[in-house]
Amino acid sequence: MDDNSVLSRINGLVEEEHQLRRQLSQGEISSTEEHARLKELEEALDQCWDLLRRRRAARDVGHDPDAEQAHAVSEVENYLQ
Repeated sequence: MDDNSVLSRINGLVEEEHQLRRQLSQGEISSTEEHARLKELEEALDQCWDLLRRRRAARDVGHDPDAEQAHAVSEVENYLQ
């Protein structure tokens, strides 16, 4: 997955997040449904941003960014801040 593909995925996830919020405000889905899907979206976004950062870091030090792969959600979500 190249940088443009990762950014495209990020944009799609953000758009889906906005759509969920609209659906909730219009009463089309419950807050439970929204929260469950938002959690999944946030995890996927974290994965994408992590991959994009690692691809850029690899490129900055002269490594092949295409060698970077998305890390598991459990790994990305447990990074120390």
